[in-house]
Amino acid sequence: MALSIGIVGLPNVGKSTLFKALTDKAVLIANYPFATIDPSVGVVAVPDGRLQKLTDLSHSAKTIPAAIEFVDIAGLVKGAAEGQGLGNQFLQHIRETDAIAEVVRIFEDGDITHVEEGQIDPVRDIEIINLELVLADTQTVSKRLANIERDAKRGDKTALAEQAALQKIEPVLAAGKLATAAKLSGEELAAIKALHLLTLKPIMYVLNKKAGGHNLDEMNDERYAKLIDFLDGMGATRVTVDAAIEGELKDVAGDEKETLRREFGVLDDGINDLIRGAYRMLGLISFFTTGEDETRAWTVKMGSTAPEAGTAIHTDFRDKFIRAEVVAYDKLMEAGSYAAAREKGWVRTEGKEYIVKDGDVIEFKI
Repeated sequence: MALSIGIVGLPNVGKSTLFKALTDKAVLIANYPFATIDPSVGVVAVPDGRLQKLTDLSHSAKTIPAAIEFVDIAGLVKGAAEGQGLGNQFLQHIRETDAIAEVVRIFEDGDITHVEEGQIDPVRDIEIINLELVLADTQTVSKRLANIERDAKRGDKTALAEQAALQKIEPVLAAGKLATAAKLSGEELAAIKALHLLTLKPIMYVLNKKAGGHNLDEMNDERYAKLIDFLDGMGATRVTVDAAIEGELKDVAGDEKETLRREFGVLDDGINDLIRGAYRMLGLISFFTTGEDETRAWTVKMGSTAPEAGTAIHTDFRDKFIRAEVVAYDKLMEAGSYAAAREKGWVRTEGKEYIVKDGDVIEFKI
């Protein structure tokens, strides 16, 4: 399944630097069903150490990881919902993504001007961005309610369902809150899915720091404490990165990269944390297919049945599904080969109701 995450943020927060660091994880586009690729789009691998071990086990000719598409969207400025900056063009690019990675600067640097009064204030920056998303959705909801009023009055069930969901969202947006605060049911979300509301998208907050700089999290700064309280209050997903360092390390290989990390004092790979975090935030898991030709990770929604998961490979695997032969990754590795796993009874035959688990190694039968 093609998944896309928009990288957004105010100007000069490190958004494009982060995107460049992400492209170190770029994969061969031809292997994925992403529609449009341009310089501001990167399809990056989901880090998964299991994949290479399966490749080695099967002596596969190719290894293809699961992937996520990241889109570098032009910097947002206050007033975007009214057309400031790239305005509606910026907001439309976000509508086309599945989730948002909102980059927030948490370092001070006199050489890098902050667009808002020259001062670092992460909570204020988040509020500016989120308010623009709220204002854009307010316009969308108001316009849509006006357009479906006639059909709703006629008793059209589809229009009535959509109207009810939008009327539930409208006061939430009017209060300056994200539409997620409306706590819509699955049926209500389905009724308004076509609108692609910005504030219904999952948001991951990417806290960008700078090695050797004045980082708020290292300065015991009250602005950082306020930020964490703010994000925790929203139940938000967050990850901390040093985009500049990750960009510098992207061409360094193996042990040398780890040595440089220690020298820079950046021990964690924030980029990998971001990619994995995005995967989890979207409620995704990976299952594997493996053989001499290729070992591949496939992306599916958590809770997918075997036929639903099979559509990641081909629609025939759903429509003509008979059964699936499944073995857990750890059991396959413990056995040492597929044949040995079968002999031990660890390869199971599962039917249409089977719920695929992360790490399942599957062979579909049609």
